[in-house]
Amino acid sequence: MDWSVIVLIAIIVILGVAALLIYVGQRMPGHEVDSFSDRLNEFSQSGEAVTLDQIELSLPFSERVIYPALRRFGEMSSKNTPQNVLQETTRKLELSGKSGFIDAPMFLASRFFVALILAVVVFLACTISILAQPVPRALLYSIIAAGLGFFFPQLWLNEQIKNRQLEIRKAMPDALDLLTICVEAGLGFDAAMSNVAKKWENELSLAFARAMREIQLGKVRREALRSMAERIDLAEMSSFVAAIIQSEQLGVSMAKVLRIQSEQMRMRRRQYAEELAHQAPVKMLIPMIVFIFPSIFIVLMTPAALQIMRTSLGGQ
Repeated sequence: MDWSVIVLIAIIVILGVAALLIYVGQRMPGHEVDSFSDRLNEFSQSGEAVTLDQIELSLPFSERVIYPALRRFGEMSSKNTPQNVLQETTRKLELSGKSGFIDAPMFLASRFFVALILAVVVFLACTISILAQPVPRALLYSIIAAGLGFFFPQLWLNEQIKNRQLEIRKAMPDALDLLTICVEAGLGFDAAMSNVAKKWENELSLAFARAMREIQLGKVRREALRSMAERIDLAEMSSFVAAIIQSEQLGVSMAKVLRIQSEQMRMRRRQYAEELAHQAPVKMLIPMIVFIFPSIFIVLMTPAALQIMRTSLGGQ
């Protein structure tokens, strides 16, 4: 395989990934694009006479074309998708915290969309550009690009799940400290959770805020907490929820339980940091073998090799 073609494919894949990340970033919470009703209110307040077509054209291209196309394609493909695949995708979207702006059919459609775009771009680049390749080889490169484009959204989703769980693990001890202070000051547990949700802007505060909305809508507190633990799927959160439910059922002091949970969370966070530190030498082994050791061997063995060559030539 020509190295120039490999570099070209890598550049195209990176551009496709960047485009996907930009699109996803526009759909993430906190980066929402104005909805149709918001645009309508904006034009009505300005007093200008506008038509519905002008309001629709004022929306970004992703809102007018890409998002509806993905939704329609997702609805069509979901009819032929196994139910367990949709459930597993929905579960992963819940764990990643992205279920609020994309559903399972749309996510599956985005995988096919990215694969198709990369395959077409790579095929055209290999057949039309100055690095023109035979058609069979161009098809091979496009199939490789399609495979990368198909699996990249899944890898991105798994990485989002890990990052969210790590962020929640880091924030839990401080959040439990604040919960303990609020409860000891005389607030109820629900009011304390509301204060924590208002205090920070992270994944844990969003999870607390969603649980509080469910409680306000009539859901039993223990069921809302269990649903929150299932949406996070973290051992620390499951332990915290189980302790809160047990203290509520047995009538144990909530402040005491929260203080004990806070100390345990802080200890677990320290143990997790120590575990990552112990894994560092193993992770450093591969780059050392690939990059550092060859350089050391060259520096150490080259003088000896040159000496041996001179000796052998002098002996001849």
